[in-house]
Amino acid sequence: MTSIDVLLKRNQEIGNIVPGDRSSPKPSLQVSILTCMDARIRVFEIFGLLQGEAHVLRNAGGVVTDDMIRSLALSQRKLGTREVLIVQHTDCGLSTVTEDEFKDELESATGLRPTWAVEAFRKVEDSVRTSVERARRSDFLLHNDNVRGFVYDVKAGSLTEVK
Repeated sequence: MTSIDVLLKRNQEIGNIVPGDRSSPKPSLQVSILTCMDARIRVFEIFGLLQGEAHVLRNAGGVVTDDMIRSLALSQRKLGTREVLIVQHTDCGLSTVTEDEFKDELESATGLRPTWAVEAFRKVEDSVRTSVERARRSDFLLHNDNVRGFVYDVKAGSLTEVK
């Protein structure tokens, strides 16, 4: 049985038990949460979210990239969100690589060098500050006055705001 088969089986066993309002694509709390794809970050549990309350966007590192700006612009302009919560975390895999090393590895394996940025970092707080500033400065976002960034401690389960 593949991992996908396991997940599909779990879905059938669980049924429709997830609480929340599914009547609209517009999040009732008018917030977008951007975080890392790391499996230890259980976004709904961390914030006590119900379905329909927030847009949850994820990528490697939880960094604000052009594609995240695209999603945030749609979220704000078409679906009514007004706040952006950026959550990066301790012990992130992106802090274990460098931009050039990873691009070199991919180029060696495929013969092509990626044109996109890896967004590797050493200090998570610096990465959070950079992402917050990118969102605040984006001309595509209608609401960039309430963008806040945090570091989630994956071991303690706590959030610390980055100023």
